[in-house]
This record gives sequence, structure tokens and C-alpha cells, in this order.
Amino acid sequence: MAIVRHALTILAVEDLQASLAFYAQAFQWELAVQTPVYVEFNLPGGQRIGLYHREAFARNTGKVPARISADDIAPTELYFYADDLAAAMNRLRLAGARELSRLAPRPWGDEAAYFADLDGNVLVLARRLPAED
Repeated sequence: MAIVRHALTILAVEDLQASLAFYAQAFQWELAVQTPVYVEFNLPGGQRIGLYHREAFARNTGKVPARISADDIAPTELYFYADDLAAAMNRLRLAGARELSRLAPRPWGDEAAYFADLDGNVLVLARRLPAED
């Protein structure tokens, strides 16, 4: 059987420098790659997230990704668990994230809050709720 492992998520962004500053402030991840059109962060656990300037993204795909209006959200969701949920949410707000849904218990057993980054990608900060007896 061929095993497939998730290693890297790449987001197309309108303003690479603004998105770099946003993600650096919001998450404080280690910057692993930095070029004029692409940056990449190492995440705890071995995964990576890349930010690719929208026009340069088209070099690999043959098409420039659709732009999301300021009030809309992209059909992308990145779901993160945070050890200190309040601090992580505060960092997102200070970085300029748009809050979409307040922190609340969710039916799948997490407490989660929803935000949007500068390009409308949905960012979720969550923690597992204690199991009910």
C-alpha cells in the first residue's frame, strides 16, 4: 500500500510581506525558507506552512488563484490546537485576524474559535474539551 503523509500546506497570498508579518506575529513559528515570492514556516510536529505570492503561485499551477473579497472567506480552513488558547487567540487578534466565530464548545468535542487571515483563509484555534462521564 502506498502511504501518503501530509507535509506542507501552501497558501496563495496577495501581499507576501504583509502575510509573512501576520503569520510571524500570530503564531511565532520558525521561518525555514524565505525567497522574494515564497516563505515557509516549520510548525511543531514536523508539518510546514508556506505562503506563496499569488502571481508566482501560478508558475506551478498555470492559473492565478481567485481573489477573495475583504468580507468573504476562502474555502480553506487550517485547524490548530493551542496549549494556551487565550494567548493564541490574542496573538491572532493583535496580528490583524478577523474574528468569524467566538470561542465556543463544538459538537465534535472541541472548544474552538474561528478567524480569517489577511487573504480570507479560515484559521481555527481549538482545544479538546474534557470527556463527559
